[in-house]
Amino acid sequence: MKFVAFERKLQGTGASRRLRITGRTPGIVYGSTSAPLAIEVDHNALWHALKKEAFHSTVLDMELGGKEQKVLLRDVQYHPYKQLVLHIDFQRVDENTKLHQKVPLHFSGDQESPAVKTDSCIINHVMNEIEVLCLPKDLPEFISVDLSGLKKGSSLHISDLVLPKGVTAVTHGRGNGAVVSVVPVVTEVAAPVAAAPAADAKKGKGKK
Repeated sequence: MKFVAFERKLQGTGASRRLRITGRTPGIVYGSTSAPLAIEVDHNALWHALKKEAFHSTVLDMELGGKEQKVLLRDVQYHPYKQLVLHIDFQRVDENTKLHQKVPLHFSGDQESPAVKTDSCIINHVMNEIEVLCLPKDLPEFISVDLSGLKKGSSLHISDLVLPKGVTAVTHGRGNGAVVSVVPVVTEVAAPVAAAPAADAKKGKGKK
């Protein structure tokens, strides 16, 4: 994805506030061997871009001063209740240096799996994204996860994911975590209603 940024001359709280009033969002670009650079981005264009999954998970083409740079989105600060982006951070990308990035998981085939189709189980998504390590050129927009083979009592772990060539999962020492698990549906069985105590013999019956 591509977006346009402009170098930001004025900095500070007051300058950023005035910038937002004009419909621009202050930001910064850091990383690589270059010094951090203050930038500004059109707020409306940025707001719509942030709604797209790819803007968060892929290498972006930032046009600045007529030249393009490869960057990754690293942080976004939103206003607590207004539809307003307060600040945004990008990191420069070196095409020869591996990067860490979180990539979303796209699930499919759950309704065709024996777990759901035959055993009426529920597939619980433990993870919706994983962190990967790869060169920028190998960074996938998302990772597809096929759930059609899941059976009752089974689960899918990080090691079961089919990753693109050149991409490895990063677990930070947490081991081979579960991505999805199959949960059987617990059906509540109503307790049998105790029969009402037999009515006493008709009042007066048998009384002498």
